[in-house]
Amino acid sequence: MQFETILYQEDGPVGTLTLNRPENGNMFNHTMCHEIRDCINAIRRETRTRVIILTGAGDRFFCLGGRKDDMEDTQLYAGVLPTLEMYESIDRLQKPVIAAVNGFAVGGGNVLQMMCDLTIAGDNAMFRQVGPMVGSFDAGYGTWYLEDLVGKKRAKEMWYSNPKISPQTALDWGLINRVVPAAELRQAAHAWALEIADRGAFALASVKAAFNVRHGGVSGLSRMAHDLLLRGYLDTAEHDELAASFAEKRKPDGSTFGH
Repeated sequence: MQFETILYQEDGPVGTLTLNRPENGNMFNHTMCHEIRDCINAIRRETRTRVIILTGAGDRFFCLGGRKDDMEDTQLYAGVLPTLEMYESIDRLQKPVIAAVNGFAVGGGNVLQMMCDLTIAGDNAMFRQVGPMVGSFDAGYGTWYLEDLVGKKRAKEMWYSNPKISPQTALDWGLINRVVPAAELRQAAHAWALEIADRGAFALASVKAAFNVRHGGVSGLSRMAHDLLLRGYLDTAEHDELAASFAEKRKPDGSTFGH
């Protein structure tokens, strides 16, 4: 897959998606939001990879948030940075996504790493929510998921006071999972991804869907039922008999039900 603002490569069961605007702090614009969405949707449709790593190009910035480059000047949807499409694609991907934070994760960049299932950070990383300082906010994933991770009081502190959070503090608070020396980040992230890739893909998809049901409402429940439960039901004798009896215009054989 060829993209303008991101890079994507596969190494065995691990796919690595790299935000590739280092000269702009790997900030996402509308093109990057759509490319991340499209890349992840393509990943969803293949069975080669089992774990995805999301990281930033260079050694200073994971992502400094978003910028409305070359967007239409309107209050309608065409003038809104499509971050939700990017976040939602990560959330509903059936494969685990590991954020490898290689520097500053600020604003929407911090929300982006929160959307991932797991986060490993280099010891040069820094986490911060700056919305109210710069005339912005994320009253959705950026508040709900942050509260889930660090608790309500700390989430409000991050949004109200906008402190810089060190990797060790982020680890202590539960904002991230692991901290490693910056020079070892990519190797450590890949090793972790390979470890997870040895787990059952269907089991991991089921667990991820189960986590998402709680905060996904009808969308989360539907994804669990459609992607996982329905798939199992379609392999049962009950399904086969009902489909056959309907096609043959006859009464179904109830002895197959439950099998």
